[in-house]
Amino acid sequence: MTSPAPQVNRLRPRRSCLAVPGSNPRFLEKAQGLPADQVFLDLEDACAPLAKPEARHTIVKFLNEGDWTGKTRVVRVNDWTTEWTYRDVVTVVEGAGPNLDCIMLPKVQDASQVVALDLLLTQIEKTMGFEVGRIGIEAQIENARGLNNVDAIAEASPRLETIIFGPADFMASINMKSLVVGEQPPGYPADAYHFILMRILMAARANDLQAIDGPYLQIRNVDGYREVARRAAALGFDGKWVLHPGQVEASNEIFSPSQEDYDHAELILDAYDYCTSEAGGKKGSAMLGDEMIDEASRKMALVIAGKGRAAGMQRTSKFEIPEA
Repeated sequence: MTSPAPQVNRLRPRRSCLAVPGSNPRFLEKAQGLPADQVFLDLEDACAPLAKPEARHTIVKFLNEGDWTGKTRVVRVNDWTTEWTYRDVVTVVEGAGPNLDCIMLPKVQDASQVVALDLLLTQIEKTMGFEVGRIGIEAQIENARGLNNVDAIAEASPRLETIIFGPADFMASINMKSLVVGEQPPGYPADAYHFILMRILMAARANDLQAIDGPYLQIRNVDGYREVARRAAALGFDGKWVLHPGQVEASNEIFSPSQEDYDHAELILDAYDYCTSEAGGKKGSAMLGDEMIDEASRKMALVIAGKGRAAGMQRTSKFEIPEA
């Protein structure tokens, strides 16, 4: 049985998700001052096997003593097929549970792996006297089996907050002919990632989860990063991993609405509220300038306005009640 879900904001801003090696104190210190929405302290690929045990304690220290104000604090543990996973979770959560927002589980292949993590978290929370269910889970899809099971994975636990695409391992798992992570394979004229991204996005949205795109490994090629990030943003993804400080600003910009779109969305919401009110005539639709707006318009505007508000944007326009 999975844990009950407390009142937690599962839709935190995640425009930029910064990966930081858990074994590198210098990087852990620097990450606190970067304007990333989320920072995940990594015990998996960024940590050599011999460094993992000590890195757990380093992460606990930095979670408890660092200043992570304004950031979602996440730790990526190792996947369930390894010998490190349970000790990663127990050490980190027992040691720094109150200062941790989510556990990221890599290489998720089926729903049972998410349920297992949920149950372990619940046991630790009960033992330590922490609030049960507060710590979220982020599930990373990195192979064909995981993608085939992504709907069940997305429904597996009330702790789930995001579904993440892991492109490097995924490309290897399906034998994609490319050595550049996230780039299009030579010889294929269309977007080789469209099906994968849409599959993850549909599973996420059907369960009110966020969808996050994975890393772009050519860290000094910011133009290349922007191009790949725009692809995910155009589909509706909420954010993307960043591996280098130079990618943070680009990600925050791309996954935020433009000022014009944000202002327009807020105006639609104001106009719709007014036209459906007693004072506005209780109408189901109305005109905003030359544009007709209705309930569908409101739903679309809520998405853009929500992203803008989460990004801390301020309005530069004001709704004026139309003259009779």
